[in-house]
Amino acid sequence: MLLLRDTTTTREIADTVRDHTALVRDSHAGHPDRAHLGRKFTATLRAAAGSGLYDTILDAALVADADGTEPEKAIDALLGKLPFLPKQALSEGGHRAFTRGLSEFLHYYESSGTTGNPVAAPKALDDLVANTINIGELWARILSPADRALILINAPFAPAAYQFEKVLEYLQVLSLRPWVDNITGDYTRVLRLTRELGVNVFVGPPSRLLEMIQFAYRNDEPVPAFDKLFLMAEQTGPAFVRHLERLTGARAYVAAYGSSETGTTAVTCEHRNLHLQTQSYVLELDGPERGPRRVDGTPDRGELVVTTLDILARPLLRYRTGDLVEITGTDCPCGVATPLLRTLGRSQDLITLEGNGIRQNDVESALWAELPDGDPGSGIQVLNYMLVVQDRTILCLATTTGPADATWREATARRLAGLFPGFELALRPVEKLPPLASLGQYLGWKLSRVLDLNDERNWDRLPAPIRGVVETTLAEYASTTRG
Repeated sequence: MLLLRDTTTTREIADTVRDHTALVRDSHAGHPDRAHLGRKFTATLRAAAGSGLYDTILDAALVADADGTEPEKAIDALLGKLPFLPKQALSEGGHRAFTRGLSEFLHYYESSGTTGNPVAAPKALDDLVANTINIGELWARILSPADRALILINAPFAPAAYQFEKVLEYLQVLSLRPWVDNITGDYTRVLRLTRELGVNVFVGPPSRLLEMIQFAYRNDEPVPAFDKLFLMAEQTGPAFVRHLERLTGARAYVAAYGSSETGTTAVTCEHRNLHLQTQSYVLELDGPERGPRRVDGTPDRGELVVTTLDILARPLLRYRTGDLVEITGTDCPCGVATPLLRTLGRSQDLITLEGNGIRQNDVESALWAELPDGDPGSGIQVLNYMLVVQDRTILCLATTTGPADATWREATARRLAGLFPGFELALRPVEKLPPLASLGQYLGWKLSRVLDLNDERNWDRLPAPIRGVVETTLAEYASTTRG
């Protein structure tokens, strides 16, 4: 997987690959090595004690207790005594989480900064190997060396594109990783390469795929046809998945779930279920109605809390992700025995209008509903959308697959209007959406698809480079929102 000049390191990494692959396969079979997991947990605790992030909040006596606890009992005995790590604390002190010198890492990355300051998330050899195997062992059930993959992730400081390139190397799948400027949005070369190379797999965020399809329609280019869509980095509900499948003819997978800080905590199988990577994480749920509890595979939902087991160079103990998730409590037909997870979105990705909470999937289920032939809203499809909120008016800007007449606009608007009682809703087809709509992987749904002009606080939540895009967007669409 990696060519390293140092032969000693190469042998050590080969041992890590062997041991971690065995642990993954035991976990998939439902026979995790609890003693091994306990030793990894204890090692993580000791590593964290040596970082500046935990030096004042981690009880030294607790670390001493870990050394005297039987490995099989370590997690149950000690986890609940550890302090939680809020996102803000990591955002403010990300570099202090390092337990190794910077030269001991392989690549330097940062999180996108969607919910705070960007967090340092460099990759060390050992955690890169573990994360690659975790993903690769499940993606191998779907991909083969005969596939050809397009990785389209415009996030130069985040590790996702590089990590997925390593996974495809692990599976011996040809990949290409181009870059598309966020402002010009010119996909000409990407579309040409996709056709000429016979690319059949898309890997990336759904908003980027929609942007590419929208560009193809607008420029009379053939819409790219894929066999498989590996989607990640954004909340992608059932309506969104079906929409992308209709547009591309592919089978879509929400392929992975995680973050730059934590690594990949869940990975899809061939049945499109996200399996938690319990060989690499201790996972908990928390919420206002119930206190923190371990994920044990029974049905449950709450905020996901993550303790890493394979990131000793920057360990995280009881890290609050801010993501709402559900544990289904069901078995998967694929036979992999680890618990199944469904993502419910970020806690801040909720539109609240006069007490009415509206989530992304609510909007997309109405916008991309499967309609019978002859329905006034059928025929033309909405490609992509953005909501603009001002006073008591909600304007849905939408790109479409063809010219939309008044009857279609009214029928589509009626489907959405029920979500916004007491507000006037209008739908306006546009040739091109603002660049903001393709930045979901950076900003999250609410900030990329909902411009609430009534809430000045939105400006403070935007990273500085993106704020300029928003200002340009508002200037261009000011007359539209008043019309």
